[in-house]
Amino acid sequence: MRNRNTAFDWSQAQSFLATAETGSLSGAAELLGLSQPTVGRHVAALESDLGLLLFDRIGKALAINDKGLALVAHAKAMKEAADLFSLAALGQDQRIAGPISVTANDAFCAYILPPIIERIRLTYPEVQVEIVSSNDIQDLGRREADIAIRNVHPQHPDLYAKRIRTTKAYLYGASSYLDVIGRPATLNDISERTTFLGDSSGRVLQMLCAMNGAIAAEQFSIVANSGVAIWESVKRGLGLAVMFEDLANITPGVEAVLQKEVSAEVPVWLVTHGELKTNARMRAIFDILSEELAARNSTG
Repeated sequence: MRNRNTAFDWSQAQSFLATAETGSLSGAAELLGLSQPTVGRHVAALESDLGLLLFDRIGKALAINDKGLALVAHAKAMKEAADLFSLAALGQDQRIAGPISVTANDAFCAYILPPIIERIRLTYPEVQVEIVSSNDIQDLGRREADIAIRNVHPQHPDLYAKRIRTTKAYLYGASSYLDVIGRPATLNDISERTTFLGDSSGRVLQMLCAMNGAIAAEQFSIVANSGVAIWESVKRGLGLAVMFEDLANITPGVEAVLQKEVSAEVPVWLVTHGELKTNARMRAIFDILSEELAARNSTG
């Protein structure tokens, strides 16, 4: 700061960092939940206080310059410290009341989570649950969610993770669809008229093609980045797709095929930030989620 007596304004640095990370004032505003003019004022005020231009103005666009890049790491460190401060304070809360956010993939949020949320609401009516449906891994350290249900082991040392159990994934189709194409006994029995549904990453296509080279990419008639969209299409008899056994067990009218050839074990992890283990609300909801998820065995 040019004036040492000027108090540092964290909101200005936060807006600077968000603008640097998203590449625009509008992106930063959306990330921070502020208006675009407010973010613009924060960035301009920080530049004025520092006596530095941190972004080059190209028309209406902003491009971070070398001076701005030199400050990004420091702003990130401040953001991490602020997040830890907030988490540590939250960890001291012993009330089983208030907001809590739970994140999982979209299919899990749509089909598996609602009855668990119902138990949470009946047991702790003063808790407000936010469901964060996302197929991307949310950053718990930055409070993008409080508790995550994941299928991969988290590597960050600040996170607390509990492996609940292991579920399985198989290839499923609607009974009505299998009545038409037949029920293959092996992958070699799959005909050219069989259609598949896959995720946009192409992992399912790669897996099935590696097992049976006769399966062509053209047979993947529907590709989506949404598990809900894929599963609804399976239920309507539009093709075969790989899905978790937990979901198939509660869905009438679908069948697993080729279970001996197409299967995968999938771990179920419950994750939260280590600082939140001492928060009564987080502990209570974490325990209910743990109990409910552990109870979902292969019989559904």
